[in-house]
Amino acid sequence: MAELPVVLLPVGTDDDALDACLAALDAGMPAGTRVWLADDAQAGPRGLAIIERWLATTRLQADYTRRDRRVGEVAHVDQMLAACGDADVIVLAADAVSAPGWATQLAACFARDAAIASATPWCNAGEVAAWPRIGEIAPMPDDPARLARACAAMPPLHPELPAAVAHAVILRGSARRKAGGLDVQSYGSWYAALIDLSLRLAGLGWRNVLCETAFVARGSEGGAAEGDMDALAARWPTWHARLATILMQDPLRDQRERLMQLYEAADGPQRQRDLFPDRAGDDGERDGSGPRLPSAGVAAQEDGA
Repeated sequence: MAELPVVLLPVGTDDDALDACLAALDAGMPAGTRVWLADDAQAGPRGLAIIERWLATTRLQADYTRRDRRVGEVAHVDQMLAACGDADVIVLAADAVSAPGWATQLAACFARDAAIASATPWCNAGEVAAWPRIGEIAPMPDDPARLARACAAMPPLHPELPAAVAHAVILRGSARRKAGGLDVQSYGSWYAALIDLSLRLAGLGWRNVLCETAFVARGSEGGAAEGDMDALAARWPTWHARLATILMQDPLRDQRERLMQLYEAADGPQRQRDLFPDRAGDDGERDGSGPRLPSAGVAAQEDGA
């Protein structure tokens, strides 16, 4: 398997979310995958302890950096991206809980079409990429491995999105550099800066798509900083109307319904694996499903130490 893009994880202030995010990364990604935890002076003492313990035990090739002084969300992410040069990267939200195989599926999406500049997986709180219903926040999935199998069975058509969504996105390095990177002067949130970058990429002829074969969950939707939506409206006067039309018409309804069908059909094979644990493929490595996500990660180990 080709080396996966580096996963950039801007560290947040929610210790429990960080713990769940790191546990999911370990459970759902191939050993040796590169992960960069970049801390904009956000993590407190407990968060630092979680990170330290995870770094000591993870199967992934992980690095951690921390700023002495906060520079702000957009500048922080922009500098992370710039440090990666022209390389393709995956940016993951600090509260994201990724399903097994998600990064491999995102990389495969890029390999299918060189015109794709950004690809966003499904999410329970992903706005236009939300599942099972567009624009709604659903509970966190209780069986991520089953959902990952259903996503992997989806036809990889990669339909257009109006913009990438901030729960998780793979960005093509060469396209990002041509578009000029993030606008650190106009926006205070990664949420809005990513929309602006997506629209500039589309203006240059690149595609922003849904990776319907991958799923990344999160506890809540991302949001804009004060003044960000006004800045988007000033630069992109048709953006809000276009987004409202998509939310009302839901052009991806067929894909959402297809994923629900596959998810429901995936129940039978999962029960068979539970009944016959010695059969080849049930360990999650050979059949691509990956292990189940732990219900508690580093924080639980820390509390029990």
